This record gives sequence, structure tokens and C-alpha cells, in this order.
Amino acid sequence: MSTVLTALRSGLVVSCQAYPGEPMRSPVIMTAIALAAVEGGALGIRAQGLEDIRSMRAVLDVPLIGLVKVGSDGVFITPTVADSIAVARAGADIVAIDGTGRPRPDGASLAQCVATIHAEGALAMADCGSTQDARASLDAGVDCVGTTLAGYSGARRRTDGPDFDLLAQLMTFSTVPVIAEGRMRTPEDARIALAAGAHAVVVGTAITHPTSITRRFVSALGRRA
Repeated sequence: MSTVLTALRSGLVVSCQAYPGEPMRSPVIMTAIALAAVEGGALGIRAQGLEDIRSMRAVLDVPLIGLVKVGSDGVFITPTVADSIAVARAGADIVAIDGTGRPRPDGASLAQCVATIHAEGALAMADCGSTQDARASLDAGVDCVGTTLAGYSGARRRTDGPDFDLLAQLMTFSTVPVIAEGRMRTPEDARIALAAGAHAVVVGTAITHPTSITRRFVSALGRRA
């Protein structure tokens, strides 16, 4: 196993991302949040956008999972070979890519994307939505698989919380580390994921998205945001 993945074992990766138009959409702000997460004990950071990745790489010494999002439908997580190269060159140790069987905008195969990432000296993480995705990703040579797209690719019903059933299924056959990600809302969710065998747990919104966190409190008080 690579030293990068070993460094993440049994730990928390914090996803520091803001969406277009949001007040916190700034590499400076996202980098500050990433630094705060590391200070709190995060073993790694997941970041979106080349500017954010470059900014974080300059100040972080923990593993950095990087990606770009292009659009919002179909394959939009690091969708092309060119995107994979750009993310790796921006400083990501691990490049997260769509691990589903859906067609990519540039017509490239998953294996071609993985080979490109490896040629750039980075590792490849497949964001999967089903066991079929994970099996195909393993065949393509990825270094780790994540449950990131469970409930978002159309292959499985979207669960209210983490898709622990998919995690359990992946643990029965994956030959690479499985990273639990997607709707991790509480420390207990993270604990359950690690107990189920996940190599690491990625938490994003529950830690780094104040608007969503505030809405939960407002809703609990019987008011509408």
C-alpha cells in the first residue's frame, strides 16, 4: 500500500468544498477551513477546484484528495483525461474521478483516466455508486474506491444517511482500500463506517458547510430557513 493511503488509515478526511455563488467560495477561505480541520485531527483533505488544490498544497503536509466538478449531470467529477492531468499537476496526491460506467465527455475509458493519473505520479480514487462500479474500477487499476456516489448515480436508492449496505458489500471483494463517503452526518456514522472495515471516512457538509448546518438547527427549532 502506498504511503499516502497508509497515512489515511482509520482516520478522518475532511472535504472542504463550497459551491458556486456561495459566500465561502474562495481558495483563501477553503484553505483556512482545511488548516482548521487538520488542526482538529483530520488526516487528509478532499478539495474541489484547481485553485483550491494549489492553495491547500502550498500549506498542507497531509494527503490531499483533489477533483474538479464540471457541470452537475452525468459524469462531472474529474470527467476527462485532461481534468485528471490538471488535478494531479495542481498538487493532489490522490485524484478522485467518477467511477461509474457512464460515458465520459471526452470518450475516454476509466482505465485511460487511471493510467493517466498514474503517469502523473498520483493515485486514483474511484467515486462509485454501486458494486458494479467498484468492480469495474478495480479492473481499471484504481488505488482506492469510495462510496461517494451511492444514491446519486441512479444505480441505488438514496438512503437518508450513509449507504452502509453498499460499504459492507464492497468490503467483501475489494482488493484496494474502501473509503466511506456520502451523507456522513455524525461522529457515530463515521465510527460505524470504520467498524465496518472502511479504510478511512470522508466527511464534508456536516463539518464544513455552515449553511446546511444552520438549516438543520433552524429546522429543529420549527422554523424555515
